[in-house]
Amino acid sequence: MLTGRESLLRLIGKRRRFLPNRHLLLSAHTPNSLNLEFNDYGNLVSLAGDDCRLSEDPTSSDDPSKFSDDLSLSTRKKRRLTQTTLLQSSFLSVPKQLEDGLVICTQQKSILDSETSEFSLVQRSEPSESICCKVEDGSCSPSREESLKTVTLDEDNGEAIETFIVGRKFSDVQDLEIGGDIFLLRHPENVKDRNAIKVISGDSEMLGYLPKDISQCLSPLIDDYDLKFEGTITSVPKKSSEAVLIKVVCHKMRSDGWKECELYGDFKPLWEKVLQVVEHQMQFPPKTTRYQLNFNVLLQEVLRSCSHLFTADEKAFLESFPTLSEDSQRLFIRLYTRKGPWFRLSNISYPEVTDSLQALKDLTVRGFMSSVKDANELDNQKMKEITELLNVTELRDILSMNKVFSRTSRKRDLINSLCSCYNDGTRINLATVILERTGLCAKISSTAESLIWRVERLFFLNGEQDLSSFVLLDLGIIKYPTYKCIDSEQIFSNRTKLLAYEEAIEVAQLMDESLDNEDPQTVLKCIIIAETRISSSSLDSAHAAAFNRFTAPWVNSKVVLLGVSFFENQKRYNRAVYLLRRLLSCFNCDGRRGYWTVRLSTDLEHMGRPNESLTVAEQGLLDPWVRAGSRVALQRRILRLAKPPRRWKTPTFSNLVDNKIPEVTIQGRSLNCEVGIKNRFYGEDGEQCGVEQLALQYYSGEGGGWQGIHTESSIWLTIFGLLMWDILFSDVPGVFQTRFQVNETQ
Repeated sequence: MLTGRESLLRLIGKRRRFLPNRHLLLSAHTPNSLNLEFNDYGNLVSLAGDDCRLSEDPTSSDDPSKFSDDLSLSTRKKRRLTQTTLLQSSFLSVPKQLEDGLVICTQQKSILDSETSEFSLVQRSEPSESICCKVEDGSCSPSREESLKTVTLDEDNGEAIETFIVGRKFSDVQDLEIGGDIFLLRHPENVKDRNAIKVISGDSEMLGYLPKDISQCLSPLIDDYDLKFEGTITSVPKKSSEAVLIKVVCHKMRSDGWKECELYGDFKPLWEKVLQVVEHQMQFPPKTTRYQLNFNVLLQEVLRSCSHLFTADEKAFLESFPTLSEDSQRLFIRLYTRKGPWFRLSNISYPEVTDSLQALKDLTVRGFMSSVKDANELDNQKMKEITELLNVTELRDILSMNKVFSRTSRKRDLINSLCSCYNDGTRINLATVILERTGLCAKISSTAESLIWRVERLFFLNGEQDLSSFVLLDLGIIKYPTYKCIDSEQIFSNRTKLLAYEEAIEVAQLMDESLDNEDPQTVLKCIIIAETRISSSSLDSAHAAAFNRFTAPWVNSKVVLLGVSFFENQKRYNRAVYLLRRLLSCFNCDGRRGYWTVRLSTDLEHMGRPNESLTVAEQGLLDPWVRAGSRVALQRRILRLAKPPRRWKTPTFSNLVDNKIPEVTIQGRSLNCEVGIKNRFYGEDGEQCGVEQLALQYYSGEGGGWQGIHTESSIWLTIFGLLMWDILFSDVPGVFQTRFQVNETQ
């Protein structure tokens, strides 16, 4: 794998199915500085043949034919645990109470013309004053199909709460009446939930339970303050098994002197917590599926904290999602998390979606999905994508109907044969036959695809996390420590910077795809685009280093660095030297300057310029951003190159670098010696083992009787984390931006 490829893959995350600027990026003329003449120093020479100098604004076009097509760039990627598999779990209960003070910070740099987006991407001049996002009060509530007949209950100062009766299957009472009297009774004997609270009718019959989240907060108050709640049924559902809407009130809290008693000071924050949970519960009734609720929470928080990054049309589109029917919401989320891009309606079947066809129609009308059911709607691209939905048997049958016979059983070859027939003039007939086999086909609309991708990016602030992060948290597979998100500044201060960041991510994905497809022309195009985008946009040294990765120049620098690796792999060191010099000149305050300097010195030596290589290494040691391993590497290069007559004075660090570490050679019988595969050996006990286990066996025997384990420093890191826990998770503004924050590396 090329150096920098893995880092680029982490930056891109899950590949987008639709890149809104793909055609614009690949077809637009881009100033190219990579095909100009280079001198022996790796500097550009002007077209007129003048003396050597760096050209900052070259305008000539590139000739990709100069590059070799011999690329060994494809790589296998490990399958990530995604929502596609995690959603198979059934989550039909309301989630745990969300943490107080959840903050989503967002801020960034970017450049993009308004024409390249689905909506009219007009820059909004008024930035949001705050990006603090409190999850507990939201505006994202699913619509109810039936109007609720409400009975007014006398309430005062928030003592009354509106909630649901759940667990109706545990009750023998099937018929309920609106206005029926109820009261709450603690049920600590419940083996599944010690905080359970029963709902009892006026006839002392058990009707069900309060939702678990509310019981968890309310039961300690009932126990500690001897509270008693009474109320009425305010709505009766059509099905007896569904949740029942109720309203209850505590008369003790309304009594004279309650707020003046000495216990009220401790009681008040606990009661406010109950009201927050109740409010959130009412926004997402118990019938809401877990993943549906998670998606709405994600949408709600981003719209609240990052509204300045969306146009009015985009906000209206996203805000319309909670108004969709329950089936439509669930179907959209299910399909959005699948690979796609096209789906056959006949293959769509989810137990929680009662009417997939009607849900699909609603989503299509509202612009969240697009469908194809007429052959006249198929163009070449749609045709190619829809044929992917056919199985091998269907492909063979269609080919035989068109008198095209193929002996191959590979699906890809059959699709190519079918597409060639489609392009030969039998378009309508063939398209009709294909749609007759597939039936109604649909896909996520480009508008919804782009906006939901942006919402996820703003919420998680990376490309590796998605809705599955919620599910992993709900299942307890991943647990995050408790910390406060305190925003210090917006990551994306305006829409222009966000759009430029998104465009840079698109260039990175195009680069990755072209490397997989072994397409050197597109690789070169992406390098040129990224190089021109960083030419006039160096990162602000005052900007927080942690936020630099959310700027378009930083993303483009990743593409350029991968371009350096690409040119080095092709042994075109003069072009690699040019790109490295561009990086060093544009990013003055960057922790990667050490690696860039080492590569620049190395490539200059490959070009036969040892004097310049030595000078670059010496200047690199004066750079305060060159540290750790890069600094040691430069020192070793200097010691090797700085010999008489180039340098007569011995560097002061020669003794430090030349220190020899004692070496111990361990003999082992290897089982394999293949490059790229972990070596396996026969251990002293005759069993197969890795090199680490072989070393442990040596030191436990003739090496001195040592006992050890191979942990890759995890023990020391764990001890460090435990000792520094209070410091690592202290309340420092700008450190934590999301509740799903993971380690981010540059």
